[in-house]
Amino acid sequence: MNDAQIIRLLASVIAQSAPLMLAVTGETITERAGVINLSLDGTMLLAAMSGFVVALKSSEALATRGIDGDLLPVLIGFGSAALIGATAALLVAWGSIRLKQDQVAIGFVLTLLLADIANFLGQNYTRMPGPSVKHLPIPFLRDIPIIGPIFFEHDLLIYLTFVIVGFSWWWMYRTQPGLRMRGVGERPESAFVRGVKVNQIRYAYTAIGGALVGLAGAAYSLDIKLGWSDNHILGIGWIALAIVIFGGWRPVRGALGAVLYGVTKTLATQLQQSFPEVPVVLFNTLQWLLMLGVLLLVGSNAIKRLVDIAPKPLQRPLARALRVAPPQALGQAFLED
Repeated sequence: MNDAQIIRLLASVIAQSAPLMLAVTGETITERAGVINLSLDGTMLLAAMSGFVVALKSSEALATRGIDGDLLPVLIGFGSAALIGATAALLVAWGSIRLKQDQVAIGFVLTLLLADIANFLGQNYTRMPGPSVKHLPIPFLRDIPIIGPIFFEHDLLIYLTFVIVGFSWWWMYRTQPGLRMRGVGERPESAFVRGVKVNQIRYAYTAIGGALVGLAGAAYSLDIKLGWSDNHILGIGWIALAIVIFGGWRPVRGALGAVLYGVTKTLATQLQQSFPEVPVVLFNTLQWLLMLGVLLLVGSNAIKRLVDIAPKPLQRPLARALRVAPPQALGQAFLED
């Protein structure tokens, strides 16, 4: 494999990881506010289906009026997907905050329901061609050696994903609203005493996080895995939930986890091409083994032991970088009355 092939491979990893970055960032925002949304898998399937179908129907409607172009239908498709994602997430928050029901149970039932709805409503649109996000290299930046072809030879959705991840980190750790968001996820009682409307903030960030999850679903059907088919991206939502834990509920670390997952997917593809006699299913298990290993690592004392054996000057920054601790009030309903 020569240098050009390696660069193309890395560029492919970035592109394949972008929708997962969106989903991970969205769920990180939701969980940082104290709400667990386990409906990701079903939400992303329904968002992928609706995003594609709405974009397709919008394109056909515009064509009948003599209006040509794919940008507007794609934007409408993404808008519908974001709305579905926000609605599903708000159902989880409403069931917990208003109805005092368990968030985990609501999310789990919802993901099964939404997946079935997606497959039922999308059965007439399976494997149909439709609108897609257009390739949009950035002039000058694309010409930077190595970095340019890897990061700046994509489309607007990929670039927007980088911006969303960076903005989420800045908002979460460098602004007062971000501090309040983390406060309602860590110590809602203390935040409430200081005049913070805990449940309002939880609703708001749950909707924002859910909208990003919806965008991630549509990103697959309109950009990465074009079109729709039954169980189009089944399992990706569970992968995103695992990466949120791996990322320690931090946007940038979560994005790096998504890239690591993209690497395993690309590696599986390369191994499959190199060893065609090996069953495909075996290589496809790599991603699940990686996630299982991550969860076992997080749940054990391995990280603490790694910090303990490191040189003393490195122990504090290493402990901070590898810290994996959920928000203290995650999944706990808060009564403001």
